[in-house]
Amino acid sequence: MISANNVSLAFGKQKLFDEVNVNFTEGNCYGVIGANGAGKSTFLKILAGEVEPNTGHIAIEPGKRMAVLKQNHFEFDEITVLETVLRGHKRLFEVMQEKDAIYAKADFSDADGIRASELEEEFAEMDGWNAESDAAAMLSGLHISEDKHGKKMKELSGNEKVRVLLAQAIFGNPDILILDEPTNDLDLETITWLEDFLLDFKNTVIVVSHDRHFLDTVCTHIADIDFNKVKLFTGNYTFWYESSQLALRQQAAQNKKIEAKRQELQEFVQRFSANKSKSRQATSRKKLLEKINIDDIQPTSRRYPGIIFRQNREAGNDILKIDGLAASADGQTLFKDLNLMVEKGDKVAFISRNSMAMTKLFDVLMGEAKADSGSFEFGQTITAGYLPVNNEEFFETSLNLQDWLRQFAPEGMDDQDVRGYLGQMLFSGEDIKKKANVLSGGEKVRCMLSRIMITGANLLILDEPTNHLDLESITAFNNALATFPGTVLFTSHDHTFTQTVATRIVELTPNGCIDKMMDYDDYIASEKIKEQRATLYA
Repeated sequence: MISANNVSLAFGKQKLFDEVNVNFTEGNCYGVIGANGAGKSTFLKILAGEVEPNTGHIAIEPGKRMAVLKQNHFEFDEITVLETVLRGHKRLFEVMQEKDAIYAKADFSDADGIRASELEEEFAEMDGWNAESDAAAMLSGLHISEDKHGKKMKELSGNEKVRVLLAQAIFGNPDILILDEPTNDLDLETITWLEDFLLDFKNTVIVVSHDRHFLDTVCTHIADIDFNKVKLFTGNYTFWYESSQLALRQQAAQNKKIEAKRQELQEFVQRFSANKSKSRQATSRKKLLEKINIDDIQPTSRRYPGIIFRQNREAGNDILKIDGLAASADGQTLFKDLNLMVEKGDKVAFISRNSMAMTKLFDVLMGEAKADSGSFEFGQTITAGYLPVNNEEFFETSLNLQDWLRQFAPEGMDDQDVRGYLGQMLFSGEDIKKKANVLSGGEKVRCMLSRIMITGANLLILDEPTNHLDLESITAFNNALATFPGTVLFTSHDHTFTQTVATRIVELTPNGCIDKMMDYDDYIASEKIKEQRATLYA
């Protein structure tokens, strides 16, 4: 269907790809993974023809149509929502425009009639008569209401634009679908809709995502970028991760016999392929694990940060009490009637269809914004560590990383200990001399995590903490929160992160709040809660 043949690419001295040869075939969904800077997005751009490799080429089966999720949210600002989706099928849209232009002619000639007939035939072959209704149905499935279909894109909110561009990419059943971080800024219902769509999609999908649940649900293969190569593995992300970790442990145990290693891997594959617990999981459904070559499983070169949250002081029984809290923004109610008694050890996931609701709540709790009404009170023993969704103000300085982190260190902590915290977050050697104002998004989040660790807080407040992090950092972060003995208030679009950390779910809506002591999967599966949510969002 689409293949990379001897593809190499370097930017200056930085080599991303070295003679990559890989084939992506019809009917499969490939999750592209790799550490930050490995070149995941660049690889998708090479496949899409947006970046030219230094050597090699991309081959696409003749007659096959490719669609790519657009990352420029302003490209179609002057275009209506429905037309933006229709433009996703380039040839169909060209035919529609040419037809309309011919029929609009005042001096309609015989030649025009012949051309119009040819266009009508091509239009029918592409199911053009159903194009607008199909596009409208797709938009509705993505929670873009019908009254917005005729509006210009610039009139939509940021997350609405994301959903329209997603509809544009998948419209018209493309043969090859390339998606770079498609779940960013999507709510739970939209992500579920996309998962269902891709599970039923019969063509080729190549996707980059940091959402492990999404990768586990839709992927039949993993395309791992490591050692400047791209290597395909049958199975989803969890299988790749667990098998690579097993291979890494075996590599460390050099005294094991080769056959014993092979037997352990074989038993692991059999256990994993027999797991039917996730009925929606594509790999289980297609039984692709039976085709795995044990010799292909190799340890990864990736490094995982050492994220460990320790409490300098154990909290007392009084953590946080919230009475009747309400907040709004730009005249829009974000939440109201929030009454909450946070208990010691609670790990509370806050969710909402409007991400601004959680950010506003956390800003109110941290004293950075005021509520419209209500009150709250922390216990006297509480020390909070806050990770805001926007951390730019912390890095508007030319301090190097060691001096930057020292600002937040307890009095008396020496430089070696400060460097130790940076080292845990994979900043070592010359890295600690980097200026704070030149860091990437992922590096800034890792610095913010070192800031929280060094303060020894017993209450963590985290607003979209996995943003900008690679899968290795997300996994380490996830494990650290799951074992943290203190209390956590957080929001995250990462399904696996929320499911494995949260012991309590609080949903903020404009008409009231839901508070349930249960895990995330049980919450979203509850029919009773679905009815309650529908009422509160009505």
